[in-house]
Amino acid sequence: MDRKAKVSPVIPPSSFDFLTRLKDNNNREWFQAHKDRFLEEQSAIEAFAGALLEQLNTHDQLETPDGKSALQRIYRDTRFSKDKTPYKTYWGGGFRRATRYRRGGYYFHFEPGGRSFAGGGFWGPNAADLKLIREDIAFDPSPLNKVLNSRNFKAIFGTLQGEQLKKAPQGFDPAHEAIGLLRYKQFLLRRPFTDAEVLAPSFLKEVGQTYKHMRPFLDYMSGILGADANGLPL
Repeated sequence: MDRKAKVSPVIPPSSFDFLTRLKDNNNREWFQAHKDRFLEEQSAIEAFAGALLEQLNTHDQLETPDGKSALQRIYRDTRFSKDKTPYKTYWGGGFRRATRYRRGGYYFHFEPGGRSFAGGGFWGPNAADLKLIREDIAFDPSPLNKVLNSRNFKAIFGTLQGEQLKKAPQGFDPAHEAIGLLRYKQFLLRRPFTDAEVLAPSFLKEVGQTYKHMRPFLDYMSGILGADANGLPL
């Protein structure tokens, strides 16, 4: 008897329908009344995240154990926000690379209205890491420029993204040839997707390939953050 081909998980249209309704009814009463529906849709996203993790583990090593662990909670932290709506209106989550020598991570954000994207990089590098990155760029920006100017990088991610200082960081020459890179405080890659792309059967493959194309950037950064000034492993 022939075995049935394995069906790849997809993002069901109902998951976006739920988020749209939640956005219009972002309160605890409505959410509790539709908790079963939420759990059903969340289960589908967990399955999708689990399939993404399987793909990532074919070319990288991750600390994230499964799709459920990758998914963020739907509940918002409203303590320091003017927006007191209690729930996120997107499915978000991420995967962390394993060991101190594989730095950075992968992120996903699925939200109706053309707001979805696959991302990765370094959201909040600490002061020591930021110093190492800037010193390496200041010494020789050509390796990073080679990654950022590659045809694949430009076609998929466009440009490096993230918050930047308005002026040169302290201790660095404002006239440095790579001052644009030195001013970054975050180092993020982002590929947007339309709703139609998210709901398409090929979306799992597209996100998986997007993550794979992040590797040259992540490997470059890992090389900097995993070694001392003499290039020796930390």
